[in-house]
Amino acid sequence: MTRLQAILLENGRIIDPVNRVDKKASLLIEKGKIKAIFTRRQKTSPLPKNLLSIDLQGKWIVPGLIDMHVHLREPGEEHKETIETGTRAAAAGGFTAVACMPNTNPVNDCQSVTRLILEKAENASARVYPVGAISKGLQGESLAEFGEMKKAGAVAVTDDGKPVADSQLMRRALEYSSNHNIMVISHSEDFSLSRNGAMNEGVVSTRMGLRGIPNLAEEVMVYRDLALAEYTGCPIHLAHISTQESIRLIRFAKQKGNPVTAETAPHYFSLTEEAVKDYDTNAKMNPPLRTQKDLEAVIKAISDGTIDVIATDHAPHSVLEKDIEFDQAANGIIGLETSVPLTLALFRKGYIDEARLVELLSANPAKILGVKGGSLSIGSDADIAVIDPEYRFVLHEKDIISKSKNSPFIGAQLQGRALLTICAGRITHNALSA
Repeated sequence: MTRLQAILLENGRIIDPVNRVDKKASLLIEKGKIKAIFTRRQKTSPLPKNLLSIDLQGKWIVPGLIDMHVHLREPGEEHKETIETGTRAAAAGGFTAVACMPNTNPVNDCQSVTRLILEKAENASARVYPVGAISKGLQGESLAEFGEMKKAGAVAVTDDGKPVADSQLMRRALEYSSNHNIMVISHSEDFSLSRNGAMNEGVVSTRMGLRGIPNLAEEVMVYRDLALAEYTGCPIHLAHISTQESIRLIRFAKQKGNPVTAETAPHYFSLTEEAVKDYDTNAKMNPPLRTQKDLEAVIKAISDGTIDVIATDHAPHSVLEKDIEFDQAANGIIGLETSVPLTLALFRKGYIDEARLVELLSANPAKILGVKGGSLSIGSDADIAVIDPEYRFVLHEKDIISKSKNSPFIGAQLQGRALLTICAGRITHNALSA
């Protein structure tokens, strides 16, 4: 990682929907801040000495990407991932910030664990924003101390990995969160409907002899969470949305003006349940991969604004948890290093434009979490990703930076990649010469 006094990114295409900028120009970084954006004709003042100049030849210069849903596994499961390896993988994917889920060991349900995470992230390759637990120990019985965790540095609360089954507790969480101005992120799952399921319930699960998880398991809880948000008037963010009916419910809630935002993950618009037909545990996740109809609904929701954010739900697991019988394998896949090419596929197919891509991966996560970033405003921290949308590569396991390698996209030909990542003026990833 390199910190320089001044960096000039020349001849790039600057895309910043927050400031309504989309033009070929150069961007100057000084002392970790964005100093100026200018074309050759606009440049008037002399450039600083000891300047690193990088000619980008039309590649995209965008605000650093922000992933509001990752599992860094530290503390407690460092054999899967650490803050150091996870943020290096993030930087390789164009991310300058990640929000890490609380299902660590110990659970991040108190200020001491929040502070521990931030201490370990001091020299990380990306900003780390801890997300605290809704309930103590993720047990769904009593609320954690939202105020203390926020004071220590938490940016949101969730019991991700487990649903908050008790509706009264979820209501109190929403009301309590409004007192502390902290976002509640819901893992919408009715465990009584999904329990012991291994994949999407349907023809494929029947053919494979695996117990299925019905769409209803997600949709019932989405309906409940939306109803609670409407009743309390408190904002809620719905994680990893995967079904057509969930999207219909969210769309209707937004039309009524209810305070709801939602995310999906790249695998829900890139793969269907057919990906598990060879009992590939790298395609096992929760919510499970759904049908083609659901995939198309997710894409439409991304296109029309029903879905606000694309987050990876980066969930690293070692071979100990994945290289076993399908129904016993852990849920989840890594995603930090494949998010950009998979999302760019939507752009190439005409479902979203360049500005919408930046909103989904940067501006909207920053706004929802209330954190730095999401724009290239003059004077702001230089959190920047340089993306080559034409870059073609095959994802090889040996090239994955994440400590775990559980990806269903290994061996796939992908297009589009972050080639340079800068966080607060520090180069955290540089593949421009690769």
